[in-house]
Order: sequence, then structure tokens, then C-alpha cells
Amino acid sequence: MSPRLSPALNVVVAACEKAGKRLLRDFGEVENLQVSMKGPGDFVSQADLRAEETLRTELAKARPKFAFLMEESGKSGDEDWEWRWVVDPLDGTTNFLHGIPHWAISVGIEKRTGPETSEIVAGVIYNPAGNELFWAEKGMGAYLNDKRLRVSGRRDMREAVFATGIPYAGVPRKAEFSAIVQRVMPQVAGVRRFGAAALDLAWVAAGRYDGYWELGLNAWDIAAGLILVKEAGGLVTDPEGADAYANGMVVAGNQILQPKLRALVHEGIEAVHNRAQARAAKA
Repeated sequence: MSPRLSPALNVVVAACEKAGKRLLRDFGEVENLQVSMKGPGDFVSQADLRAEETLRTELAKARPKFAFLMEESGKSGDEDWEWRWVVDPLDGTTNFLHGIPHWAISVGIEKRTGPETSEIVAGVIYNPAGNELFWAEKGMGAYLNDKRLRVSGRRDMREAVFATGIPYAGVPRKAEFSAIVQRVMPQVAGVRRFGAAALDLAWVAAGRYDGYWELGLNAWDIAAGLILVKEAGGLVTDPEGADAYANGMVVAGNQILQPKLRALVHEGIEAVHNRAQARAAKA
């Protein structure tokens, strides 16, 4: 790996590569996995749990004082943590279980900056099936393997391709999603839904997508991706321009297109909110 990686990020890369080898073996035998329902459209497999345990073991061994926020097992460690790992052991689980090679391991490094504030200072998104390792550290830039990343240079919405996530069964925000899509699609070249939020953000950082939006995400979905986009020269906020990490509402893109996409996302949310208020007033 590149000498630019800090010791902490080297730890993450080694842990991700170890977990990734096991996931690749499981991916090759995906039809034999025992799967249980975690919720509508949200599956958890033995592979998911094994990957999380591998990551926990490797990261804790290297940095025993770091706390954890993990998708499957939640919070652990000192409540007054200074540093924390934010881990999604298998982002794109549904893709994985259907044999679609678009899934990743995502690990962010979070630093506490005040009694109730923190920031993501580094992150890794590893796609074992594609042998792509995306990584970034605050002030050091974003990389794919050893190649420096920059967000897309497109300026015209009509040429832009954006990514998003479609709400699945049992998940709210369907009306907001529909309202946003109705506003975005007539103005752009295309909208894609590939089913892995971490990789969506990594692909924005790499300039493959011109932007990305999604509502209702969890911290482990976006921690590593947020710093990748920022370090690649992009913008990432919530639909009102505030911190996306605080509420899981993400609009990402380059300096020109992100504000335009954000305005459309905000407009769609407001339209649904206003309709709801109007119905309530008539009731």
C-alpha cells in the first residue's frame, strides 16, 4: 500500500482485507448461506456476522481503547470514547445474497471533538469482488488503491448521472423519494440505484457518479463515504445544507452540481411536507 497511509488506517486496511477474503469465499457459495430475516428487504447472513466479528477482533487488537459503532452489534466500548470505529461489515447485503458483485466493507474513524460533537477523520471502503480499496484521511486526499481521486468535473445537470437509494418495503420516505425523483429526472442524463450506499459515495469521490442523494441512512452506511467525497474535492451535506452525518440525509456531488441537486431534494421534501400539512388542516 501507499506510504501515505497513517498507522491507524493501515490497521483498517489490514482488517478489511482479512474480512474481505472470507466474504469472497462465502460469496462463491452464496446459495448455501443460512439467512435470517432482519426486516423487510434487510437481510443478515452468517457472512455478515462473521465479517463483523473479524473486523471487531482485528481492530480491537490494534487499538484496544477505541470504541465501536457496528451495524449488527451496535455500540460498545467506553461511553466517553475519544476515538471510535464506525463499521458496516457488509454494505449491499441484498446484492451479496443475490450473487451481485456490488458490495463492500466500510470502516470510518470517528474522533470526538467536544462533549456532543465529533468528526470522521478517515475512512476505508473496500470492494473485494472488484479488488477496489477506496480510502481517505482528513487533509491527505482520497484514493482508489494508490490513485488520487477527484470528483466529477461536470457542470451541466443535463449531462449528469446521479445515484440514489430507493426505499424498500416497510421503510418510510416513499412519498419524498417519488417527489424528489419527479424533480431530478427531467433535468439529468440518468439516475442509478445500485444498492450499496458506501459504494455510491465512493463512486462520487471517484467521479463515476456526478452526485448522490439518499434519506434515512445510518452512521455506518455513510461514515467512510463522507470523508472520501470531501477529500476528493466534493460537497456533502443534508438537504438543508447542514451536517449529513448527524441525521443520515445525504446529498453529495461536486462544487457546482451538489447545490443544484440539494435544492431539488429539498424542494421534493418540502412539497410532501406541505401536502401533509394541507391534508391535516382539512381533517
